[in-house]
Amino acid sequence: MTAQTAFPNAVSSADVPFNKKPVSPGKIIGTVIGYAAMIACSLFILLPFIWMVLASVKPNNEVFMVPMKWLPSVWHWENYANIWTDSSMLLWVGNTVFFAICVTFLQVFTGSFAAYGFSKIRFRGRNTLFLIYIATMAVPWQAYMIPQFKMLSAIGLADTRWSIILLQAFGAFGVFMMKQFYDTIPEELSEAARLDGLSEFGIYRKVILPLSGPSIAALGIITFTNTWNDYMGPLIYLRSPDLYTIQLGLKTFISQNSADYAMIMTGSVMSVLPILVVFLLGQRQFIEGIATSGMKG
Repeated sequence: MTAQTAFPNAVSSADVPFNKKPVSPGKIIGTVIGYAAMIACSLFILLPFIWMVLASVKPNNEVFMVPMKWLPSVWHWENYANIWTDSSMLLWVGNTVFFAICVTFLQVFTGSFAAYGFSKIRFRGRNTLFLIYIATMAVPWQAYMIPQFKMLSAIGLADTRWSIILLQAFGAFGVFMMKQFYDTIPEELSEAARLDGLSEFGIYRKVILPLSGPSIAALGIITFTNTWNDYMGPLIYLRSPDLYTIQLGLKTFISQNSADYAMIMTGSVMSVLPILVVFLLGQRQFIEGIATSGMKG
């Protein structure tokens, strides 16, 4: 016995029309225009990077040729091998990676731990202290970099790795960002953990951190990028060439090879590629972390 004979009044799926709303021509045109505008903006943003990559493999006399020539007549891929032998690129990259990893770890830890205190622990003056701390983001670093330099120099940390690490180990932005996410975590989880006998640090480590993956990834990518691209901090504090980051090293390389434009572009590409790789690997967590950090309730 088939379903049609058992239920003669049943409606088969073939008899049900597709439930599609008609799309107006204006909406289709608007969608096409929107995509075209986004593609145009993307190309406009990527164009300088594309030019830099192509310039890095051009003959030196074709980099600033007028009229501009996009593709090189001869592709000099050996520039990417020569940059390692003609400069201290390996040392610069190693120092930059060290600073970026240390600063990222410390800022994620201190930012998330302080954000937990502001979000989940009730104490007198909590909101006032948080507002005062967050207000420091409105003060530009240039306003207090000289007193800060004098303080670190007085305790003998100038021209050391500790100067860069301590300079950026704490950040109000990280606290603000992580607190926004922690506020979305139900308070019942923390209360239940306290009833089970967990300390505040235990709650932070066993309950809050496992739920904070996307926000921690987003903060880590932002901090890593800012530390990698930092120029003013190393310029002020680092004097020894063996401590140079890639930004200071490229400045030295440019001053010594001011006429070798292709190699300068090669060094610039090398300084951008690690950031591009980090963002491409963590873009999903970055977008999710930014989205969840802005949610309330």
